[in-house]
Amino acid sequence: MKNINLDSLNVYKAAKVLRKKVYELVATFPKDEKYRLADQLIRSTRKCPANIAEGYGRFHYQENIQYFRIARGSLTETLDHLSCAEECKYIDQKTYTAISTETLTLIKMINGYIKYLQSQKDEKR
Repeated sequence: MKNINLDSLNVYKAAKVLRKKVYELVATFPKDEKYRLADQLIRSTRKCPANIAEGYGRFHYQENIQYFRIARGSLTETLDHLSCAEECKYIDQKTYTAISTETLTLIKMINGYIKYLQSQKDEKR
């Protein structure tokens, strides 16, 4: 059985850091956004490490890759929610740029891990 140690994955650790930052960020949103934009941002950032974890727990490369693709999609959703927050003036341009840059970096990490998994899959053929 595969040794499951998620914290050995830098991409997983980075996703958890982003999730925590978004939790802290949405706490500053207006109260009437609690169940709207704030909730959507929390959900999209929660889905990323959750899908990384689920994919990592799969024992077939293609399944793992698929869950990482879903995690990447959740981060793209996060980017849209951040854009909306900036447009609504819930966050300033500096905060938007910082969190968006971190999100894009995480997307690149996921892309790199997908490439790694694909190469491992190709070697097994």
